[in-house]
Amino acid sequence: MSTPSLARERIELRTSPEIKELIVRAAATSGMSVSAFLLGAAQERARQILAEKEMITLTARDWNAFAQALDNADKPRPKLSAAIGRLRDWQQGQR
Repeated sequence: MSTPSLARERIELRTSPEIKELIVRAAATSGMSVSAFLLGAAQERARQILAEKEMITLTARDWNAFAQALDNADKPRPKLSAAIGRLRDWQQGQR
């Protein structure tokens, strides 16, 4: 984990008394302030979600097909070009 820069930004949220008490108890049990507990939990979950969405896991068969496609990259690949274009469009839509 990298060293965080000086904290200047603020996040506010509203919750029910029951959820607040749950968070306060969990933070106290962890020996953390509520702010540190919430920030740590949110940061961990954010990284997990981004890793799931930004990484591709391939089977051995798919990896071999991918590697073979890279080996034959000098040939025109209209379907691959179209897939890359769709991926870029999709990524821009996620922002």
